[in-house]
Amino acid sequence: MSATRQTNDRMKVFIQTFGCRANHYDSERVRSLALSAGHEIVSDVASADVAVFNSCAVTSEAERDVRKAVRRAAGRNPRLRSIVMGCAAALPARQPVLDALPGVKHVVAGADLNAISAALGVNPSHAAAVRSQQSVRAVLRIQDGCDEHCTFCATTLARGANRSRSVEDLVREAAVLADSHPEIVLTGTHIGSFGADIDSSLGRLVERLITEVPRVRFRLSSLEATEVDDRLHDLLTADPLRLAPHLHAPMQSGSNRLLRRMGRHWYTADTYARSIERLAARVPVLGLGADVIVGFPGETDADFAETVALVERLPFTYLHVFTYSPRPGTAATRLPDAVPLAATQDRSSLLRHLGQAKGNDYRRRRAGGWGDAVVVTGAPDREVVTEDYLTVPLRGGVRRRGERFPGRLELEGEELVLA
Repeated sequence: MSATRQTNDRMKVFIQTFGCRANHYDSERVRSLALSAGHEIVSDVASADVAVFNSCAVTSEAERDVRKAVRRAAGRNPRLRSIVMGCAAALPARQPVLDALPGVKHVVAGADLNAISAALGVNPSHAAAVRSQQSVRAVLRIQDGCDEHCTFCATTLARGANRSRSVEDLVREAAVLADSHPEIVLTGTHIGSFGADIDSSLGRLVERLITEVPRVRFRLSSLEATEVDDRLHDLLTADPLRLAPHLHAPMQSGSNRLLRRMGRHWYTADTYARSIERLAARVPVLGLGADVIVGFPGETDADFAETVALVERLPFTYLHVFTYSPRPGTAATRLPDAVPLAATQDRSSLLRHLGQAKGNDYRRRRAGGWGDAVVVTGAPDREVVTEDYLTVPLRGGVRRRGERFPGRLELEGEELVLA
């Protein structure tokens, strides 16, 4: 029985997502497609008829995780028919590798719903709008693709050029999601470029969303620091109950020489720092994160010292530290001066410890203050996410998953909790 046949038979569909929030949004669309066609979503691949693996291509490790998951699923369920979609599936060099995995019947580049409909054997007319998502905090993809060409990044190869969605469509979808979710995260491949192709901007979109969808808290996903223009700056500092005071600003390196080598030409270490410091000066409660790449070809001790100095200078509350991973087809694979593994490991460890120390210090300073909390994990774990992107245990009275409420942050020993 082929997964490509058009069928009215009820199938059990397992979906596993790797990578960023944009991938999670695409998986929610696949989930909605399957449910609208009358199929059942299952959480155990052993009971599934079809599995959909939404892949990531950011690092070689991310790709390995997808391949391992597909092989493991085939081992647990020999009759399983698998579909691999997403970024890794969009890279021509990786498609034969994925297609050769056990049980794989289709490799779908990106998130083409028509192709996924065909692979699932359903009519694409079943692709209804997503009215609610599985996670407490909904994800809304506002654009796809990227017009920049960072030398280390395969995402542009996988996702293509910037394509913004219609503002009207986004406002309508956000209004629907607001019926089921207390927070909506705006995501995409490069959200700072939103509107460049439709005579709009990210700031103008956020203004419309805040004005016309009043019931939720919005949050920006990864956004370049220097793309926080005056309009966005004012929105981020105006009302933390409507737009979360949280910025995840990819830094990658504190060395201008290395930034140029990475193809990140639109900022320097100083312009990055000034953009962050301008915002932090007006927002007393600010969640601030960054991506940092360690071991990029040509990174010297002096380059790394500049990265450490920039991290120490800025009020980060967390860091995502990545060791450089060569991606096939990217320009960085042709660069000389590979960094020895031992040096990369030492640098990664140092930065992770520094990020953890800065995060712990921020949490201590938040004790005694208030948090705008959303319950993301029910009993028995009971955790909340605050406006400044702190995940902390919930103490006190019973709160349901998805509930939003103000709570006081307190220290229990060395642990920050919400009372």
